[in-house]
Amino acid sequence: MTGFPDAMPHSAIDEVFPDVFFVTGTMKNEFFGSMWQFSRNMIVIREGDKLTIVNSVRLDEPGLAALDALGTLVNVVRIGDMHGIDDPFYVDRYATTFWALPGMNIEDGLKVDKELTSDGEMPFGDCSLFEFKTTKRPEGILRLNREGGIMIACDSLQNWVEPDEFFLDETVATMREMGFFVRANLGLAWLHASEPQAQDFVRLKEVPYRHALCGHGSPLRDTAREDYNATFARMFGV
Repeated sequence: MTGFPDAMPHSAIDEVFPDVFFVTGTMKNEFFGSMWQFSRNMIVIREGDKLTIVNSVRLDEPGLAALDALGTLVNVVRIGDMHGIDDPFYVDRYATTFWALPGMNIEDGLKVDKELTSDGEMPFGDCSLFEFKTTKRPEGILRLNREGGIMIACDSLQNWVEPDEFFLDETVATMREMGFFVRANLGLAWLHASEPQAQDFVRLKEVPYRHALCGHGSPLRDTAREDYNATFARMFGV
């Protein structure tokens, strides 16, 4: 595989919990007929000396050196069907195992090594998978059984409170008008594309956790479950 997208501006790797790391980068894409530029996040989980990345964001060479200093990258995991542009780069560079939910739209030339299912093998220990059952596009949330429960989400759960340095001003204006910048929100583009139904959120309310690390927005600590349950009630009446 060749011709990978170039690295775009991104933050340093931040250890937000012990052996759990967070990077914010840049995404450019067309939505609703116009080009947008906004931020997206990659999460890195360390188990011993082995690393797993979720919601991949290509890092520049200094960023890759910092990643290599953390351990050996062995897994690339896709939990959201609308992400994945940088998965082929990491799979090719590091010869990793590539995990994805069944039915995902996978780039040409990228082979799924292991399907990610709620009753199957997980890419690292102390981990379980919540699968959305009603969505038109596959989506999942990994629950890491550390620190009282850390939810690792892609597009379903978001926590964009304010725009950051990776946004274009024009995109900020559009997203403010559309209501993207809300604490403990659901992904508005994801809602439009995947059309989840209330019963998924009834199940999700039963999952115990304290924190959330999402594909978009800042880490949500300590009150994540209560905050998202309030959102489910507001948006789905559950």
